[in-house]
Amino acid sequence: MKRSDVLIRPFVTEKSMNHTSGTPTQSFTDGNRIEFIVHRDADKGTIKSVFEERFEVKVERVWTRIEKDGKHAIIKLSEGYSAEDVGMRVGVF
Repeated sequence: MKRSDVLIRPFVTEKSMNHTSGTPTQSFTDGNRIEFIVHRDADKGTIKSVFEERFEVKVERVWTRIEKDGKHAIIKLSEGYSAEDVGMRVGVF
């Protein structure tokens, strides 16, 4: 698997869009996160490093789950970086 094959496409739903912006008073899982469909063999460390390299941001944490449509990665960005900004760059907004 090449590094360019790790991130397949952004995953956009109403719920995922609500979590792109958030306030620091929300729980750790809310706000400033974006969701992507990723390669099934990609692990959290690889997803984190590829995402940081591609979008020039710092990632705080990565959660993954496997659904019918593929492996999903929820990527929470570190403070000072904006998931909305990344979403604009990939055409989500």
